[in-house]
Amino acid sequence: MTRIIRKAILPAGGLGTRFLPATKASPKEMLPIVDKPMIQYAIEEAQACGIEEFIIITGKHKRAIEDHFDSAFKLEESLKKSGKKILLEEISRLNQLNFAYIRQREALGLGHALSCAGPFVKEEPFAVLLSDDIIEPGDHLLRDMIDLYKELTSPILALEKVPLSEVHKYGVVNGEKLRDNVYRINGLVEKPSPSHAPSDMAIIGRYILTADIFPVLEDVEPGKGGEIQLTDALSGLLKKRPIYGYLFTGKRYDAGDKIGYLKATVDFALKNPQVSVQFKEYLLDIAARLKHT
Repeated sequence: MTRIIRKAILPAGGLGTRFLPATKASPKEMLPIVDKPMIQYAIEEAQACGIEEFIIITGKHKRAIEDHFDSAFKLEESLKKSGKKILLEEISRLNQLNFAYIRQREALGLGHALSCAGPFVKEEPFAVLLSDDIIEPGDHLLRDMIDLYKELTSPILALEKVPLSEVHKYGVVNGEKLRDNVYRINGLVEKPSPSHAPSDMAIIGRYILTADIFPVLEDVEPGKGGEIQLTDALSGLLKKRPIYGYLFTGKRYDAGDKIGYLKATVDFALKNPQVSVQFKEYLLDIAARLKHT
């Protein structure tokens, strides 16, 4: 089995209901955080780890994702003629990557989305990135997970400690600590109630998976919400091989939630050299006005 991760899958076939009406006809994944759509942050994160092949699982009204990662000859020529080199580099920096798009005909859950990619992944290990989980660019979560996979050659799940009041939003694991930030997983539960959660360690949107997850996915029955849950498939896979968790302690934004999206936008704007100074002044002005209301 190869230890090299060449491919990444990005599920993007969901309905984006938490952002309606903005996502009625536009993909949630294309919502901008400052000047990039959120899916591009995930692509760049994977690219920084040496991944150059991307499989994006799309659905209806998702054509904008394909257009965004396609070349834009007329725009590039216009930028060349006007001498806008920085903008030209920005829009063409992903042109050397390879993209494949698979239509998920129904939004039947994360597990179902991944199963659509099985014939294209074949026998290779692969990364999965949920683009609405935004990782601070200075943190190297995916790179650390890939390094751990090279050592253990087993599936690696990104974990994060969350308040017990929020475990119902996540898949949650029961794990045995092996060393700093590394756990051997003993069990997984999809969206448990706080009173039945096996721990406070939630699975977040980064995975390194192996091809033997696909036959397990084929046998998974619909779970919570009538969807094919990846957590249920991982529970089945756990009976056949070890699965490990990597506990992330950096900064993650749940940009699939309106508050998380707004937090990411504010924090990324404050770090963007083009807007940070003026935006900080604006925020300080708002804070001063709120203080006196």
